[in-house]
Amino acid sequence: MRIKEQTITIHAAAPPKPELGAACNGCGVCCAAEPCPVSLTLLLPHQTPCRALIWSEVEKRYFCGMVSAPAQFLSWLPTRLNRAASRLFRRWIAADTRCDADVTLE
Repeated sequence: MRIKEQTITIHAAAPPKPELGAACNGCGVCCAAEPCPVSLTLLLPHQTPCRALIWSEVEKRYFCGMVSAPAQFLSWLPTRLNRAASRLFRRWIAADTRCDADVTLE
């Protein structure tokens, strides 16, 4: 197995990455390290960090823009479908459930 090294930038006030399988805390590491299936399917060009990764200065955590405001990132999506798309994307990527970022931070 090949180990991939990369440098990611995370806001200094972001919460620390939880253990794999622990509750999501909005640290942003997963979206900064690798695009999710929603991003890979709908957001072109693919980039890291995900361009839908949103920092909340008020809550001091990251949110997925494809869950919170998908029409902001998908110009073809009517805003009236934001709610339905948000539910679909949240389920598709299991947003805000458990940490699935199997990465080691140094």
